Amino acid sequence: MGVEFLLTSLIVAASPGTGVLFTLAAGLSRGSRASLVAAFGCTIGIVPHMAAAILGVAAVLHASALAFQILKYLGVLYLLCMAWVTLRDHGALTVEPDHSPRSDAQVILSAVLINILNPKLSIFFLAFLPQFVPDGADQPLARMLELSGVFMLITFGVFAVYGLCAAAVRTHVVSRPQALTWMRRVFAGAFAALGAKLALADR
Repeated sequence: MGVEFLLTSLIVAASPGTGVLFTLAAGLSRGSRASLVAAFGCTIGIVPHMAAAILGVAAVLHASALAFQILKYLGVLYLLCMAWVTLRDHGALTVEPDHSPRSDAQVILSAVLINILNPKLSIFFLAFLPQFVPDGADQPLARMLELSGVFMLITFGVFAVYGLCAAAVRTHVVSRPQALTWMRRVFAGAFAALGAKLALADR
């Protein structure tokens, strides 16, 4: 396992995106447990993209403009829905009691959908993972699975840190309704901006 792979994975995982945003929102709105659940869900949401890259399905997605566009606009629609429910105070930044009525399964499902509905992840892994598999490797599939597992662990660790830091300042946010209102607007705008960025993305 090269240092280059570990550093690259850390940079990719730490880069702000929909998963980071959702985990931060979970930590701010529902506390540390929800942030860890969200981090886990976002990490699980990476699995289909890694599997697609390993199995070569991502190559088909990359080659097919129609398949890419369909998945892309599903992702855009979902991000815009996230922006709307966040702004309406029924989504990611609804501050709930410590015993939140929203189940872990619901948080995980939302987190998984956020990452699944992003075709750029499949294409990224198609280009990213093979670079760290040596030419002539005896078991390239096993090597890619190993790299994928390490990347998922790094992703979960980074997201968990983001979420726990957000949960740590949750009390200060909750005690200031005006700050919470602006926080909702910022997160809603961020979800909408990410949706717009995905809509404009080319293969």
